[in-house]
Amino acid sequence: MSQTRVGRLFERLRAADRRALIAYVTAGDPTPDRTPALVAALERGGADLIELGVPFSDPIADGPVIQRGSERALRAGTHVSTVLEIASQIRKRSEIPLLLFTYLNPVLRYGLERLAGDAVACGIDGCLLTDLSVEEAEGYTAAMRDAGLDTVFLAAPTSSERRLRLVAEYSSGFIYLVSRTGVTGERVTVSDSVAPLVKAMRAVTNLPLAVGFGISNADQARAVGELADGVAVGSAFVRIIEQCGGSPELETRLETLARELSSGLLSKNR
Repeated sequence: MSQTRVGRLFERLRAADRRALIAYVTAGDPTPDRTPALVAALERGGADLIELGVPFSDPIADGPVIQRGSERALRAGTHVSTVLEIASQIRKRSEIPLLLFTYLNPVLRYGLERLAGDAVACGIDGCLLTDLSVEEAEGYTAAMRDAGLDTVFLAAPTSSERRLRLVAEYSSGFIYLVSRTGVTGERVTVSDSVAPLVKAMRAVTNLPLAVGFGISNADQARAVGELADGVAVGSAFVRIIEQCGGSPELETRLETLARELSSGLLSKNR
């Protein structure tokens, strides 16, 4: 499989000694028409990669902030096909890497091979299914890779060495490390689990490692950036969308937070 925008991004960042800021937004929140502008604002603020969340009625890995974002997007009429159209609109003016962030049920309903082909046609670079067990991922991974898409899998502090090796085997682009057990959401401090998890994962792979769940400010981003290759932030952005969804200030607020977070990721001191 040829390298995607995701792989090229991490190569550039490694050469520049910089960490990636990965920003999550629920596509269609507050409306499908506005999502491309929100992504543009995040990119202006320094986001390097966008996770486009597919709204789902039962988002078991997500905390209350992102759950409410999914509810708003669903009420606005957002479905998988809507998210793909949003991606195509983003791609008309940006080369920022796009990762489809979703659950297994919407993918199965849409059709696995159909989704893979349509995602590539719309400019998406990879997919992350939060509830797909890596032990059952062979067919999914094959379909995605045949289409030229990266497959990003999750590893957690509770993952066994065998699970970490499987995650490494089936992942491409990067690996998403969950900083703590539980659901997404902003936290006051970075979990003590991050450093041991990064060390354990680095022992079995050379892929870039990004850490998410609970990161919401520049100090936390800086602390994680000293350990990993990327920092993933979701709830902090979705909370701003919730607070300012009907306001012309929304894009400015998102850009400001992205700039604050990215300011801590300019170099890594090891």
